[in-house]
Amino acid sequence: MNISSSSKSENGNHDSLTCWVVTDGSAGMENQCIGLGEAMGLTPVIKRIKTKKPWRWLPPQLWLSPLDKLNAEGDPLTPPWPDILITCGRQAIPMSMAIRKASKGETFTVHIQTPNAHISNFDLIVVPEHDTLRGPNVLVSRGSLTRINYQKLTEAVSEFKHKLGNLPSPIFTVLIGGPNKCYNVNADTMKSLCTRLEALHAQHGGHFLVTTSRRTGRENEAILKETLSRLPHTLWDGNGPNPYFAYLGKADAIIVTADSVNMVCEAATAGKPVFVFELPGGNRKFNFFHNEMRKAGYTKPFDGQLEFWTPPPLDETNRIAKKVTALWKQPK
Repeated sequence: MNISSSSKSENGNHDSLTCWVVTDGSAGMENQCIGLGEAMGLTPVIKRIKTKKPWRWLPPQLWLSPLDKLNAEGDPLTPPWPDILITCGRQAIPMSMAIRKASKGETFTVHIQTPNAHISNFDLIVVPEHDTLRGPNVLVSRGSLTRINYQKLTEAVSEFKHKLGNLPSPIFTVLIGGPNKCYNVNADTMKSLCTRLEALHAQHGGHFLVTTSRRTGRENEAILKETLSRLPHTLWDGNGPNPYFAYLGKADAIIVTADSVNMVCEAATAGKPVFVFELPGGNRKFNFFHNEMRKAGYTKPFDGQLEFWTPPPLDETNRIAKKVTALWKQPK
């Protein structure tokens, strides 16, 4: 693997410090926040919030007493305030601003992704390179942050050894997303992907480790399962412990659909050759991201043929964590 062999960042472990991660519970947002906190040597406390109507639809500047606008179904946000607060997502923005104010600036606030509020409302903002936001307190990462590191992948492979230990090589991990605002994944798209998977097996043999997402859809899953029935495979159906990290750690190569920046970055951080299955659609941000990842040697398009190579290490989470730690330690 081309990733660090240490589960901690070089910043050390700060046992006495408190860190909250606050999101609406979306996995893609939450994992980025947790990944940053863990890379800083912290043990984040996870807070999943639910906000009340109509406040959830309003810009954060218009929220009156944001901490009072939380639905009891979610986690409460009450003092003592944390040393470091990491947030992601629209609903968490007014909470970050409110906690920063309530703590009289003692809580160091980090927001991931471009907020719909002025950058001065946060101590630091972390945005992916394909976003255009820049400023004196803005850190820019290549793609999204992840929780992936060598120790997590190694431990996951060991945990699932009874299921994955004796599979024929090469092992192809396939990460399948689904339609979103930018990409379409329909029956024709899924059939095209399946045809390429069959061609790949005809060329190399091996075994497929496959995961889908909530966005994949029943029709697409049915097409996929019909094809996989003719191929050596293990498909996680969402039941039982999640083998996602084990699938990444076990892979000789990873095939991922183009609809998710997070999935592509997680695959690349695992240090394996990553092949992106292109989808109908896209936009400026996605196109920029995929072009940059290809130019830097992290990914190649997936057309049913594989040319194995050793990709450069993608270690953005640790790089950003070191910068956040350094800036947080600076006197205010």
